[in-house]
Amino acid sequence: MRRILDWVFTVPFLISFGLTLAVFEPIARIARLFGLRPMEVTMGVMQRILLGVFRIGGTRLDVERSPLVQPRSGYIVVSNHQSMFDVPIFGGLLFSNYPKYISKRELGRWLPSVSFNLTHGGNALIDRNDPRQAREAIRELGEAAERRNVAVVIFPEGSRSRDGQLRPFKLGGLSELIAAAPSLPIIPTTIDGSWELLRYKLFPVPFGTRVRVRFSEPVERRPGEEPSELVERVREVIEGTLLEWRTAHA
Repeated sequence: MRRILDWVFTVPFLISFGLTLAVFEPIARIARLFGLRPMEVTMGVMQRILLGVFRIGGTRLDVERSPLVQPRSGYIVVSNHQSMFDVPIFGGLLFSNYPKYISKRELGRWLPSVSFNLTHGGNALIDRNDPRQAREAIRELGEAAERRNVAVVIFPEGSRSRDGQLRPFKLGGLSELIAAAPSLPIIPTTIDGSWELLRYKLFPVPFGTRVRVRFSEPVERRPGEEPSELVERVREVIEGTLLEWRTAHA
């Protein structure tokens, strides 16, 4: 019976999600003609709408946000990664921070709205087989984010966790970003439950999935601290949040 319920709501959810991406593609292209900020607002509106689309599948989004995380401010948002849906979730929740992303170059093609945003919205598309290009792209993104006072979301695990377990953090990209944007506060961010939306690779999407997000208070930067030590402190916050949630749920 549960699987039938999943399928009943999967179809309208996927149709609505895809239509939203398709409708906003030409809108984003027109907005980009007037500058980067109009396009950022357009993409933010789209992602806010997508947060509503998740409700079609019964997805419940519980959000905790430190009062120190302010709108219209630049941050380095360091998060674990569980699903392709993490990006629209963060995009909708950080609407006025105009979040940017570091993505593999392949996603810059074929996906309505998503690819256009990644390519023309001030994000960093990297070639995983070219470390030098990746470092340069991340450095340019960090410098631009600091200059424009916008957020950058980075997933230092490198790829999504298919079972929700926290994977080791890769130091390279995050260290480059931290060095390129020395004045941006670092926000340890935890997401949990979004991996379950892809448990069956979209067919179906489980109905009634609970997704939790916590934007913790900024981690203080210590003079002379090694990037590896800072990254480890951020990871400890995320790991502790996951343990807290799962222990309480158990």
